[in-house]
Amino acid sequence: MRFLVMVKPPATAYEAGAMPSPELVANMTAFNAELAKAGVLLAAEGLHPSSKGALITFAGGKATVTDGPFAETKELVGGFWLIQVRSRDEAIEWLRRCPFEGNERIELRQIHDAEDFTAAMQDPARQAQ
Repeated sequence: MRFLVMVKPPATAYEAGAMPSPELVANMTAFNAELAKAGVLLAAEGLHPSSKGALITFAGGKATVTDGPFAETKELVGGFWLIQVRSRDEAIEWLRRCPFEGNERIELRQIHDAEDFTAAMQDPARQAQ
């Protein structure tokens, strides 16, 4: 099972472009090394603040681009991991060990496999739509 782990940092420091402390960087590097050694880590990256981003909104077949920063900062993703584990419970156990220092939140979401879409396409009820 693959999971996307989205880190939601405290908005004020993150949106101001504040970088994590050297201690947190060292602790996160060690944590990521543990994930990699266990064969769980597929990817891990930090993201720039929303002021350097853009939102692309689709309505009526038309795309509208809005430059950051974004107003709803409490839901912004500051970084992510992509992990592969045997179960949701295993993912949660790994994430409980995350060495965050502040008021970060983590959102865990399972990633669909290609087989999920194949099964949906073969479902007669979906084909009738």
